[in-house]
Amino acid sequence: MGLFQYNRLVFGITSAPAIWQRTMDQILEGTSGISCILDDMIVTGKSDAEHMANLEEVLRRLHHHGLRANKSKCEFFKEKITFCGHDINSEGLHKTTDKTAAMVNAPRPQSVAEVRSFLGLVNYYHKFLPNLATILHPLNQMLESNYQWNWTDQCEEAFCKVKAMIVSDLVLTHYDPNLPLQLACDASPVGIGAVLSHVMTHGTERPIAFASRSLSKAERNYAQIDKEALATVWGVKKFHNYLFGRNFTLLTDHEPLTSIFHPSTSLPVVTAARLQRYALFLAGFDYTIRYKNTKLHGNADGLSRLPLHSETTEGEPDPVGLFYATQFEPLPVTAEQVKRETQRDPLLVKVHELVMKGWSTPQDEAIKPFYQQKDELTVHCGVLMLGHRAVIPAKLRNQVLTELHEGHLGIVKMKSLARSYIWWPKIDKDIEHLAKSCPGCQLQQNEAGKVPLHPWEWPTTPWQRIHLDFAGPFLGRMFLIIVDAHSKWPEVEIMPSTTSTQTIDRLRTIFARYGVPAQVVTDNGPQFTSAEFQLFLKTNGIKHITTAPFHPATNGQAERFVQSFKHAMKCDKQSASQLKTNMAKFLLAYRNTPHSTTGRGPLRTRLDLVKPDLQRKVMNRQIDQAGRKGHSPTRQLSIGQTVMARNYSGKDKSLPGIVRAQTGPLSYEIKVGPNRIWRRHIDQLRASSVKVNDQSDDTAEPHPELGETGQNIAPAEEIVAEPDIELATNPPVVQQEAGRATTGSEQRYPTRSHQPPERWGLNCLIRKLFKKTT
Repeated sequence: MGLFQYNRLVFGITSAPAIWQRTMDQILEGTSGISCILDDMIVTGKSDAEHMANLEEVLRRLHHHGLRANKSKCEFFKEKITFCGHDINSEGLHKTTDKTAAMVNAPRPQSVAEVRSFLGLVNYYHKFLPNLATILHPLNQMLESNYQWNWTDQCEEAFCKVKAMIVSDLVLTHYDPNLPLQLACDASPVGIGAVLSHVMTHGTERPIAFASRSLSKAERNYAQIDKEALATVWGVKKFHNYLFGRNFTLLTDHEPLTSIFHPSTSLPVVTAARLQRYALFLAGFDYTIRYKNTKLHGNADGLSRLPLHSETTEGEPDPVGLFYATQFEPLPVTAEQVKRETQRDPLLVKVHELVMKGWSTPQDEAIKPFYQQKDELTVHCGVLMLGHRAVIPAKLRNQVLTELHEGHLGIVKMKSLARSYIWWPKIDKDIEHLAKSCPGCQLQQNEAGKVPLHPWEWPTTPWQRIHLDFAGPFLGRMFLIIVDAHSKWPEVEIMPSTTSTQTIDRLRTIFARYGVPAQVVTDNGPQFTSAEFQLFLKTNGIKHITTAPFHPATNGQAERFVQSFKHAMKCDKQSASQLKTNMAKFLLAYRNTPHSTTGRGPLRTRLDLVKPDLQRKVMNRQIDQAGRKGHSPTRQLSIGQTVMARNYSGKDKSLPGIVRAQTGPLSYEIKVGPNRIWRRHIDQLRASSVKVNDQSDDTAEPHPELGETGQNIAPAEEIVAEPDIELATNPPVVQQEAGRATTGSEQRYPTRSHQPPERWGLNCLIRKLFKKTT
């Protein structure tokens, strides 16, 4: 088919006016006494003969180019015409009546307040009005405190005479494209007004045109900031022909509008939809906006309080109202419900009144959150709006929160959804509480982020605290791993079995070689939690520290060595006969290699005497290691706080519980049901608001961990739970009383007492180690 081309200029094309004006200029080129702006043409001449010659030439050219003039719209031989916003006659250029109608037809004041506003308008131009005080004397008398309202003939005469003076050439001036232009706008409860003025070379203001109109029934319900914005936009539309395409200054006595309508700043996100629409319209103009105190803004203020009565169509739907109505569609409440409950809410009734009549510094603490948002608060259809969001009364908030949580969205998504529709003070906290109170969400939520490392404090002497663990099954065997926390000295024993009896036998041999430690750190394996092992430790005065269940990082000293040991053994393909040889080689190399934390090997020589203090170096290294981990900030829980504890059996990831006690800097005892107490690390706990039912029976299988059988709590004399992350704090002092060791109840922070382990005599050691073996 090919391309199609229009034969006639299409309506609505942006370039159509410019194309038509260029065509008319080309048709009338070379003529005199003729001016044409689009389809409005004026023809004149210095005499009747010249006038007729010019008219005949215009008609001839129009006919030659195929153009026709509509006879019903043509006027001939007129003494006065209106052209481009001016009245033209033999005496020159004059103002048209529509530019002064707002002043000439201003209604008679009906109260003292309206008289005061009119006088403010008149006094604004007092420099151009001679003998003004004498003329206004009857009106000034009405402002006296003892004057009884009575509109006399003298008042009517003064009122009419002053209006005539203001629209005369004494005050008004013609539009001049070379002079600065400014537009003053103001709004009152009954109307809006605008004054277009020139700033003359000597600094005075001369008005070009006046405009005012009364507010419709719907507009009277606007908040004050919306009324002021309406006056500004209406004034710009009214004088569009003067303002478009050139720079001008907007004057307003409502200071918040200077930031909302500022052409160089971005629009606040929470700005009401109506104000956003107004700001988008003003973005097409080149202007600066400036605040002017109400006392110095009398010209526009007077027009707004004495507006011309205009007929407005009340039946036309407000597009902003339609937009606000859609905001309630996804919610379980309607706009009528919000409006009704707003009127019943004592707090929102006060806020509604402040929004409508103007804000003052509040004394009531409950109103301060609204005062902080006063520039964005508006009223629409009886509903308080913060920007495009509805302010929900307290009675309806639970219903709205329930709808927000439909689908069990997370806290972030719920807040994002709420910020599109609703607002009330502390709504973010209410959303967080709702999400933390939902049992379904809490039971299935992922674990909280890991907290920063909490290092074990470095022991001051060797063999003061040792870490134990089993490695395997590995290479067909089980290995007992022992690491000294002070020197990092490792011991590895091949175990025929991992029973408590076999473990105790190996430990007796090692203790006979190195001495009895003050503390032993293990996981919750059955060989370490058995009554036999507990009795062995208690008999020898050793404090037993167990890790939090399912948190091996607490015993990181032993776990890390297990990793190094397995790696070294896997690197050598060996037979069963070579295993002990390779183990010996590995241990010799490991003990002679400087450790990353201490900076030297576990073996000590006489040359170590020349080295500086090692304790400070180790503490600094531990601090650096804790700082390198990208964990969340350390969280603290309080006794009695409701939490979600990680569940390692059953279907649910977590179960609700109550913090019963804090057993270490980062470990807690959690009561999850009748006679069920778990020990958990802080990484396995999340703060929650889910209620705990102490009467319900938990049918989940018993956890294969320490203290979850029977009474579920190990006796305090046998097990001291002190779970920390990877490393723990300084070991407590071991006190010997009457040949029997007991654990002292010392403070962990900030004071600590360091004592080396007691070196027993050989006979006493043998007696203790082999006591009751038969």
